[in-house]
Amino acid sequence: MKMTDMIEGKVVILELSGKIMGGKEIDRFHDKIHEHLKAGRKLYVVDMKRVTFTNSSGLGMLIRGYASVTKADGKMVLANITNIQDLLAMTRLLTVFDTYDSREEAIAALLGDD
Repeated sequence: MKMTDMIEGKVVILELSGKIMGGKEIDRFHDKIHEHLKAGRKLYVVDMKRVTFTNSSGLGMLIRGYASVTKADGKMVLANITNIQDLLAMTRLLTVFDTYDSREEAIAALLGDD
């Protein structure tokens, strides 16, 4: 998995690509979230457009990130989940995460809640 993070206004964008399979990449994801939380940033979009595959470790990574952000009174949503939508539905994680068809929709929703 590759990850790029950027900030658009008040929103942190975590853009993921490739296969999410576990290992050090999951630690990098959580370290990056905690780095932004320490800086006072509370709104997160995880853009999954370029994710081609994930396993249970990848789902656990998303759940753990969501829990960390929520515990800090923040909000994390997913965008562009087309490639993993069936897996999220099967595991009922679509009932946990707010999902959006585009990064722009996700940002607008977060800022609308702000």
